[in-house]
Amino acid sequence: MTIVNKTAITVESTIQAPVEKVWKYWSEPAHIKNWCSASDDWHVPAAENDLKTGGRFSTTMAAKDGSFSFDFAGVYTAVEENKLIAYTLDDSREVKITFHSEGNTTKVVETFEAEDTNPIEMQRDGWQAILDNFKKYTEAN
Repeated sequence: MTIVNKTAITVESTIQAPVEKVWKYWSEPAHIKNWCSASDDWHVPAAENDLKTGGRFSTTMAAKDGSFSFDFAGVYTAVEENKLIAYTLDDSREVKITFHSEGNTTKVVETFEAEDTNPIEMQRDGWQAILDNFKKYTEAN
């Protein structure tokens, strides 16, 4: 039996919006399609989300030029409305997202287990870019 210690990476952002709005924009597929990409040359052509413990989600991330796409998908292991989302990705990595309400602002802290293919810094930068895109989208709408 081989035991592998996975590296945990944390990204965070403070969004200038109340937690109820942040939760809605984070979880509704119509909103997910508008923010869940790391750069302008990517988009989300499809998103499904059954936000409950045991529920499944899938977000198709694709290069706009059609050169590459993948499904970011998994199953929720814990959901506490406006506070916590935890899930296991289809590749068995664990993710935990907390939402901290601070009046009309919400701090989102996302911790995920790194995968073995890409450098840690690249993974951190990619997830942070998506979170930054979420912040920009949520504050503008």
